[in-house]
Amino acid sequence: GMGLILRAAGYGYRVLLYQFMKNNKTSERKILEQVDNITIIDGLDQEKFSFQMTPKEKEERRRFYGEQFQKVTAKAVKENYDVLFMDETIYAITAGLLDEALVLDFLKTKPEHLEVILTGNTPGPELIGLADYVSEIRKIRHPFDNGQKARMGIEK
Repeated sequence: GMGLILRAAGYGYRVLLYQFMKNNKTSERKILEQVDNITIIDGLDQEKFSFQMTPKEKEERRRFYGEQFQKVTAKAVKENYDVLFMDETIYAITAGLLDEALVLDFLKTKPEHLEVILTGNTPGPELIGLADYVSEIRKIRHPFDNGQKARMGIEK
């Protein structure tokens, strides 16, 4: 997804980016913020994995992400962006933090010219059916499995 938006921006396309499940300090943002054609909408300053959230935090996040999704998609349409990248959207859906119906409704009614990129794992069959491209990256081994925390510049 990140490579695709860099390629699109390099071509001159206007790109809008929002990252679900990530704070505003991801290392990739430092580079992306320097690219004129890429606009990034901030999320929360603090984030945690969904499995670390309390039920109350999950409900708050679900409300927040629903509002953010509406805000981001409305901006993409109103301001006539060429590419909309919503990073970790599918993870937010599978974690129960974003309503899949909201995403599906948008995809069914989005402007034809708007390229939409969603990332995350285990998309539902309806999402797959609406997609032009579906790629799967499967973890076989990861340092996190052995207790290693995310490293700056590599996983963060």
